[in-house]
Amino acid sequence: MEILLTGSLSVDQITNFDGLFEEKIQPDKLHILSISVLLKELKRTHGGIAGNIAYSLSLLGEKPILLASIGTDQKEYMSKLKKMGVNLDYLHYSALPTATFSVITDRNDCQVGGFYPGAMSDASTLELKPFAKKDIFTVISAHDPKQMAKQITEAKQNKMRFCFDVGQQVIALPKSVLQKGVRAAELVILNDYELGILAKALEKSEQQVLSEMKTCVVTLGEKGSKIYTREAQTEVGSVFVPKPVDPTGAGDAFRAGFLYGYVRSWPLINCARLGSTVASFAIEQVGAQEHHFSKKSLAERYAKTYQEKLAL
Repeated sequence: MEILLTGSLSVDQITNFDGLFEEKIQPDKLHILSISVLLKELKRTHGGIAGNIAYSLSLLGEKPILLASIGTDQKEYMSKLKKMGVNLDYLHYSALPTATFSVITDRNDCQVGGFYPGAMSDASTLELKPFAKKDIFTVISAHDPKQMAKQITEAKQNKMRFCFDVGQQVIALPKSVLQKGVRAAELVILNDYELGILAKALEKSEQQVLSEMKTCVVTLGEKGSKIYTREAQTEVGSVFVPKPVDPTGAGDAFRAGFLYGYVRSWPLINCARLGSTVASFAIEQVGAQEHHFSKKSLAERYAKTYQEKLAL
């Protein structure tokens, strides 16, 4: 089964703050919030959720299909992914600048970010229908809200298997779209903060929302992840990293590992374990596409953590 990735392609501007946001914010002054902090470094890297997932899937040996929009200013970025085996046949090149994500990470790995959509807004020609009758698992990740809504409808109408990776667009999508995505998706992946926002948007408790999903994976950062199905709840530990550098892109790396196992019908716990192992390499570097691993180094780290052999 092939993996079709929809979502953002962007340039990431990553900066770090040595202090803590919580020490700079005055809770009683949120209505006039104004904060300026001194940043330690600035790094520009390739990013975007679809691009990040595609990158790590390629390291695993996959050849995912990228269905996304990017500006002509980032052809070098796309050339890199193509050399890694990513299928770019359905890529849309826009006259608009490539989307840009700017993020500040503090000492506790808390982040504040802003996203300029640019070329991502010019993706109305990207349709799922041509893939409807193929052996493909689709991942609808965060990008243009209108296109996400359209793709959820397309996937449902064409009875396509898909993952709803709502991400930070959980605050931008209407309640009706969120509800449709949650109920129609075969798999939902989000972090614990996004789960709380989703529950609030749907005006339900977290447990009520989870009960409506077929399978939901909630990532918990260094605490690992939890897998919720209608039959059970499973906790999966993370991989210990002695010197984490940057959490940007770790969630996307986790998704790549999880999806690799998922389309091969692995037990969900093994999918999550592989996801955590891939993510552990990502947080050792600044940027979402700066990490590298061989199948040997991946298998060794997996076995050391989970005391079982990884068969790729």
